[in-house]
Amino acid sequence: MLPTRTNRGTTSVKTRVTALGTMVAAVALLGVGTPPVGATAVPSPTPDVADSGGPDGTAPPGDAEDAKAAGAPRSTVGGKLLAGRGLIVPAGLKPPPKTEASAFLIADADTGAVLAAKDPHGRYRPASTLKTLTALTLIPKLDKNRKIKPSDRASNVEGSAVGIVPEPIYKIDDLLRALLMVSANDAAEALAEANGGMAKTLADMNKEARILQAYDTVAKTPHGLDKPGQRSSAYDLALIARAGLKMPRFREYISTKVAKFPAPKDYDKKKNKRDGRGRERRHTADPDASRSPRPTYYEMGNHNRLLWKYPGMIGVKNGWTSKALGSFVGAATRNGHTIIVVVMHHPGGFWDEVAKLLDWGFANRGKAAPIGRLVGPVVPSPTPAPNTLPVRPPGRTPASPVAAAGGAGGDGGGPLPVVAAVLAGGVLLIGGGAAVYGIRRRRRANRT
Repeated sequence: MLPTRTNRGTTSVKTRVTALGTMVAAVALLGVGTPPVGATAVPSPTPDVADSGGPDGTAPPGDAEDAKAAGAPRSTVGGKLLAGRGLIVPAGLKPPPKTEASAFLIADADTGAVLAAKDPHGRYRPASTLKTLTALTLIPKLDKNRKIKPSDRASNVEGSAVGIVPEPIYKIDDLLRALLMVSANDAAEALAEANGGMAKTLADMNKEARILQAYDTVAKTPHGLDKPGQRSSAYDLALIARAGLKMPRFREYISTKVAKFPAPKDYDKKKNKRDGRGRERRHTADPDASRSPRPTYYEMGNHNRLLWKYPGMIGVKNGWTSKALGSFVGAATRNGHTIIVVVMHHPGGFWDEVAKLLDWGFANRGKAAPIGRLVGPVVPSPTPAPNTLPVRPPGRTPASPVAAAGGAGGDGGGPLPVVAAVLAGGVLLIGGGAAVYGIRRRRRANRT
């Protein structure tokens, strides 16, 4: 592009640079390549931050990494109303019973309708409810009959534990059952080892969360013990629970009240003695190990109290840490319908409150338009074969790169991407013209 002549002489480089800046600013304002607000079908990389878990969005003292997300935009996955922080109830319905939880959600597991919620996309520490994502991720990947030998590290993890030892006596099935029934942190570590290590397992868990569109969730551990950057939301835990309920083994584990767990044979001689963590070992094998090859075991009982007293309770998972406070995700069935309830960041006992929230869900399902939806998983795009071109349907023109970046939820073919493409091309032409003009002026200066 050559310099143009006007009555005022040759256009200056400064003027062209100013025009270039104006074009760049215009393109930026139009948002070229930026998905529209609330779009979720094209997930962005998981940020390494977490919200505080407090209703005001402030971070706990000392957690600088958590403080980074205090001003993060609110997610609208499942519906725009779910971006709210306060109580969200359909018009015409009486609000649910009060709960001390900072966030909660009630949903119809069958239809995906969200019936009521409070701060559903608020990001909180999940505590042991994160184990639902661990199980959902690993159940399809690991052979349940495979036996493993846990490491010393796994055998000595802090917090709630089932009491594993570094001996090759545990099936994957045993460890998954302990993970969901008694919130066994040691079982979580052992399962991660069986899956190829901690880094791989966490990558698999976060990938699974993205597939479910659980974009509020970041897993930094397989067990939920507090770690900076680890987070989830009431909405995400409902998505995870709903997906888990569709898996027969997941459903079996969470609904089991009492089960046997393997113990080393040398515990035969310590029948009904308590171990170092205060749990009672119960064995039925012969105390003389030399007389019987049968393995010993002890019983474990499900930690979900509602499984023992709420009619129709299927189960799922509870959790607690000093920073996360109480959290719970549960599901129950009544008259052929299933309701999911999630509470997070609860300061005290939540069992009675959860029971009342479940009652409200059963009483009000289908009575009003839902405030949102539990979305379905993202279907991964097929990977094209090497050295092949994508197939374009007949009669359609290929989308421009700008139109393709138009964001999820749209077709990328509206007027805004077209204008943006024209402006982007103008920027390139102006920039190229300025460069050519500068070179020519320098050449002329060298001649004089």
